[in-house]
Amino acid sequence: MKIEQVLAQVARVDSKALGESGDMTFQERREYHAALGRTVRPAGVLILLIQRGDALSIVLTQRTAHLHDHAGQISFPGGRFEPEDTDIVATALRESFEEIGTESRQIQVIGSLPNYVTVTAYEITPVVATSPPQAFTCDAFEVADAFEVPLAHVLNDANWRRDSFLREGQRREYWAVPYKERYIWGATAGMLRTFREVLLQP
Repeated sequence: MKIEQVLAQVARVDSKALGESGDMTFQERREYHAALGRTVRPAGVLILLIQRGDALSIVLTQRTAHLHDHAGQISFPGGRFEPEDTDIVATALRESFEEIGTESRQIQVIGSLPNYVTVTAYEITPVVATSPPQAFTCDAFEVADAFEVPLAHVLNDANWRRDSFLREGQRREYWAVPYKERYIWGATAGMLRTFREVLLQP
């Protein structure tokens, strides 16, 4: 898929979440947090598309094993909104620079996907952007590795599956899209699933 096709599809996205993840919809998660008196905090992640020849790839990171939250898991570069950020796009760009050293001047933001509410009470805005190939410099404390997954892998339904685990005696389902030795699941897979459905919608 060409960058121009991605741009055209993302530009048509409305506020409807197309790819639900887990056993709750995004709206049900908002209601769940509200019932528990939790404040849902804004965050931004960068879905950065790299053009390599005729193909596109998506930049992902693997978190370090010692972190308190989501240790060792696969994620997009990004993080929570800070008061000094002018908007959520600035959040995604700042966090990406801090985590993997991306150069904002090389990045072209082309749009965003519907927000994703996590079980940890963050409302994430996935910011979609493009860039020529960059050299990544990982923050040693937060990021163990930065790597790319071909967009074609994400678009192929054969690579997706529904996995589950037990929590408090209940079975919880979630999306997973493994790539080589990487197990991509949870919120990251949920947002990738939404991205896939945006790109493949009529």
